[in-house]
Amino acid sequence: MFSPTTVEKQYAQAGADSLRVLVVGAGIAGSTAAQLLRRDGRHPVLIERGDQDSSAGYMLALMPMVDVVLDDLGARDRYRAASTPLQRYAVHGHTGRKLREDSMSAILARFGDYRGIARGELIDVLSGGGCPVSFGATVSALTERTDGVEVSLRTPHGTHTLHFDLVIIADGMHSQTRELVLAPQAAKVVDTGWGGWVVWAASDNPAADADLGEEWWGAGFFAALYPVKGEVGVFVGGPRADTAAGPAAFVARIRRQVKDVSPRLQRALNAVLDDPEPYYWSLTDCRAPTWTTGRTVLLGDAAAGFLPTAGIGAGMAMESAWMLCRSLRQADRTSAGLADLLRGYERLQRPRVEAAQDNSRRLASLMFRRSRLLAVAREVAMRFVSVEQALGPIQRLLQQQPDPEELFSATGEGLRAP
Repeated sequence: MFSPTTVEKQYAQAGADSLRVLVVGAGIAGSTAAQLLRRDGRHPVLIERGDQDSSAGYMLALMPMVDVVLDDLGARDRYRAASTPLQRYAVHGHTGRKLREDSMSAILARFGDYRGIARGELIDVLSGGGCPVSFGATVSALTERTDGVEVSLRTPHGTHTLHFDLVIIADGMHSQTRELVLAPQAAKVVDTGWGGWVVWAASDNPAADADLGEEWWGAGFFAALYPVKGEVGVFVGGPRADTAAGPAAFVARIRRQVKDVSPRLQRALNAVLDDPEPYYWSLTDCRAPTWTTGRTVLLGDAAAGFLPTAGIGAGMAMESAWMLCRSLRQADRTSAGLADLLRGYERLQRPRVEAAQDNSRRLASLMFRRSRLLAVAREVAMRFVSVEQALGPIQRLLQQQPDPEELFSATGEGLRAP
């Protein structure tokens, strides 16, 4: 769980560390990085611009690449207790007819766990055992020098100018801190033109569907249900030009198009209508042109923000945090090779992240279609293309898990593992 504290207290604890680290953003990437560093005996300063009650509550499906991260955090048991296995996946066409159902356990179980979890529950898992964080804090200025980074922080208790050896920037796809390091608007954005509402529905009844993720690929709409522990996450959306009419008009539009509205889809549509303030998610992603400088590094969505179409963004953020923190075990504030180490980390991890991001983009171009003719053609093709084939690039990433030892070997004798 998060332990709210002041920047001053965190900075005082970091004073004796061999590497004083600031982590900007207490989301999935930032919390993972901070807790991994703490497990290694460091005292990173973790800040979050939001307040303690501002964490978004959407659903996540985590691929098995997170298993090594959870093991290093000692959090595997907490994770399994807070999540639910996702063993099956079904997709429906534009009329509501089920096109296929595939076994996700058969596809992914050989690599490890594939599970559904609410974002808030995952943050609790990652921060288990206590996670000091300073809420309401933002970086207002950042000056990088050869001996470190001078950072100005705005907090509820005033403004502070502090010296760090490394700044990890993990404050999301719309990172403001990233713009202090790179040129404004340097990150390239892909906008699908689609968006939709994210809400929660009651858990499935009968429980036989509790392991089933289900999607409806329509002509001008997309609907999905993803189980987590005790609830079902719902997404209903389409072209933003159409969703602008509001949930009631858009749901009515879906009901006119879908001939076979199953009880499960009915519950999902009703959940959107019943929520007085459903969260609206504009489906865009971003890609930064570079991740690292001499003493700063982008992490998670600040480096590469994902579309949700492949369900892999959170997993890649956790894997990247793990790779980065394993590499930092070899660094201290006197390391002349810190910049080389960060470049080596980016050289190894960036191709993996961007391959996964590319896969999410390809799936989005297939899933988000407005034309009925194209929807029909897509459904014919789906008779011959399995989920296993669609997830081929992801499976290759799981087969080729990164090895931090490669990083030590590539960054010079002084940073090699002992």
